[in-house]
This record gives sequence, structure tokens and C-alpha cells, in this order.
Amino acid sequence: MNPSAFEHINTNDLTELLTAITQVEGVNAAFSTSLSIEDQVITDVIFKNNLPIRVFTLDTGRLFPETYSLMSSTRERYKKDLETYYGKAEELQKLVTEKGPNLFYESVENRKACCHVRKVEPLNRALEGVNVWITGLRAEHSENRHDMHVFEWDQSREITKVNPLISWTTEEVWKYIRSYNVPYNVLQDRGFISLGCQPCTRAVKEGEAFRAGRWWWEDNSKKECGLHS
Repeated sequence: MNPSAFEHINTNDLTELLTAITQVEGVNAAFSTSLSIEDQVITDVIFKNNLPIRVFTLDTGRLFPETYSLMSSTRERYKKDLETYYGKAEELQKLVTEKGPNLFYESVENRKACCHVRKVEPLNRALEGVNVWITGLRAEHSENRHDMHVFEWDQSREITKVNPLISWTTEEVWKYIRSYNVPYNVLQDRGFISLGCQPCTRAVKEGEAFRAGRWWWEDNSKKECGLHS
């Protein structure tokens, strides 16, 4: 489905935006959540309004215990299913057997190989048959996302990507979280701003960039896992 199909939609109101997407003829929408504060905002809107949008997450097998706790509390809060996708066991076994469990510290190539098996491949499976992919990306996340729009065409997957919070500020996200008492990861209160796998994420120091805590041993220009490249 081409992004032009959504040109008429008001992008200034999150609930109106997500609702309008589901009303476009032929839409099969899915939302991928990493359980970040941004994604929890979108999950809240989808679940509270019973919107016909699949909500799924990727379990890499190396997430923080606090992230798994949030998965449970989110399910309990909304009484909804949170579809969970895993990497293929055979591919993961081969990768770890050949390169070891902490291969990602050795090279960018190894790290991207790990991300592919644990995240990119299961994402592609989760998006099979989907023509609208909703994300929690924000422009403030990184320089790579500054020029992104609400509606974009993902050429590699031939799918319309929707970034409803792309222009939201961190303050706006937190205001929503607190106003509606939305469950969030307690690590966010401990300096873990951008959360991923436990071995690849650290707390961010004062003055550091949003994604400084992700793959901190790498050059800033390489800090993407392949999901949104």
C-alpha cells in the first residue's frame, strides 16, 4: 500500500491518526513494540481503543529482566495478547557455536549478524502479509531519523511505514506516560534511555546523545541494528 493512500489523515492527533489508518480500505496494519516509552504510548492508544492493529514484539533472548517484567505488566494492564517473535533456533545455534555468545563486541560485522538473527529476520516474519507497519521512531532518537516523516515507503520490505510520534519530544512522551499512568520500564528512571539487549545497552551519562548507551563501543554513525535502515 502506497503512502499516498494516507495523505488525507490528520497527523496531529495520535488516536485520530491510528484510527483513520485502520479505516483505509485494504489496510492490514501491525505495530512493532520494543516496549520503549514511545512504544508504550502507541500500545496504550491501540489497546484502549480496541483498534484492529496487531501488536507484536521481538524477544532476542538477551533482554533485561525489567523488560520481561514490563511485558507481563503490559499484558495484565490491557488484557490483550502481545505477539512475541523469536529468532530461528537453527540460525542462532549456528551463530553462537561459530562465533561465541559475545561476538558483537569483536566487530560491527559480528554485531550486525547477531542483530539480524535475533531481530531483523523475526521482524520480517512478523510483517509477512502486512502492508502498514507502525513504529515508535522519533526524530530526536538520532541524526539518521531527523528527516523522517510520519508516512514513509520502506523500499526493502515494500511496505508503508508509519511513524506517528516522529515529531514528538521526550517531554511530550513522558507527559502522556504520566497523565495516563502507562506502565514503563523502570530502567528508564536509571539512565537507560534507549533500551535494547542487556549486553549491548548501558545507562546514558549526562550530556550524552539519546542512543549513546546502545553499542557504546562503536562509532556513532553505525548505531542501527537493521530494523529501520
